[in-house]
Amino acid sequence: MGMLTWIAVGLVAGFLAKLVIRGGPGGIGPIDLVWTVVLGIAGALIGGFISTWLGYGNVAGFDLRSVLIATAGAILVILVAKAVGPR
Repeated sequence: MGMLTWIAVGLVAGFLAKLVIRGGPGGIGPIDLVWTVVLGIAGALIGGFISTWLGYGNVAGFDLRSVLIATAGAILVILVAKAVGPR
């Protein structure tokens, strides 16, 4: 998967994760956009690893399955960050 595809999947997954879980990186500025992409890419990596390990497939391109896997991973990243972060 190319760098632009990772960024596109990351942007969509990060945005969807922020909609599902309030308290993720918020706002509409350029820094918030970068954090949304980073969150989504981290979610794609983690979600892809877990779903491959479980036998559901991986993040292989910009399609619905990849976006759902990346979004689930991004939600997991947000929940873990909330659990271990400062209160």
